[in-house]
Amino acid sequence: MRRILMSMSETLHARTTAPAGAVRIDGVERTFPTKTGPRTVLRDVDVALAPGEIAAVVGPSGCGKSTLLRLIGGLDEPTRGSITLDGGIARAHDESTAIAFQEPRLLPWRTIAQNIALGLPRGTKPKRAKERVAELLDLVGLTHAAGQRPREVSGGMAQRASLARALARSPRVLLLDEPFGALDALTRLKMHDLLLDIHRAQPTTVLMVTHDVEEALYLADRVLLLRNLHATTAQPERPRAKVVALGSTSGIGALGASGSHGSAPQIADDAPARDGSVARVVTVPGTRPRDRGARTLTDLRASLLDGLGVTHHTTTPLTAKENS
Repeated sequence: MRRILMSMSETLHARTTAPAGAVRIDGVERTFPTKTGPRTVLRDVDVALAPGEIAAVVGPSGCGKSTLLRLIGGLDEPTRGSITLDGGIARAHDESTAIAFQEPRLLPWRTIAQNIALGLPRGTKPKRAKERVAELLDLVGLTHAAGQRPREVSGGMAQRASLARALARSPRVLLLDEPFGALDALTRLKMHDLLLDIHRAQPTTVLMVTHDVEEALYLADRVLLLRNLHATTAQPERPRAKVVALGSTSGIGALGASGSHGSAPQIADDAPARDGSVARVVTVPGTRPRDRGARTLTDLRASLLDGLGVTHHTTTPLTAKENS
């Protein structure tokens, strides 16, 4: 069983600060009892996330994406294997982690500011709580809506409040479960840039589940592709897309080397065991924010879609229309 080390470049480490945490997943399996017998959702998952990394998880429905997130967050326990955060076993209600979901899940009878305050660590003094909420409102651009109720703001504003609430405790690991899936295309694109702004302002390790390949490639340093262990038909192996080295104006060179130039190599990803949940781990080249229309990303998009079994697609630039 091959270990997948999702380690980051020296550049990422240089701009990462103390709050970011390290996540290590060793030989994790999760099996659930059912009426027809045990059903394994995750198997042989070995992943290491470096402090400050943004990683995305994609895969078909039922492959265990949200289950993996719950395990890391301590909301569930693996049947086999272990998950550690900064060397300690992941536990429920661990204040070093925070999670945000597809739905904002704000309390309707509380104001936006009061909802954000719910994420503060237990025992936060009133003065510091007020200061921290004000900081977060400014960070996500909601200062003007601090006194409004959830029903009085847009879906994008509610999702920003949800992110702020998750950040309130300054988590070392931020877990996002399809956080932008319910938003319209334009709002989703704006939220992508907001998340990157937040990450620059308050670096933390981020693991995000998404069904949107373009979203994963734009935001993540690496993309973890999971397979459905119970798929009725196996997808045939397809030739992986070539990566074209781009000019310096793109900010993205050949895969695996930001700003490099030269001949286009094959996609350089890890090759995990074929019977495990991890089908592929793909490194996304370049530095954020990336050029959505870069040829490198469209080639990676084609490769990931092939891995997801989507065979009728074209490698066109990543645009808002494609995200709709």
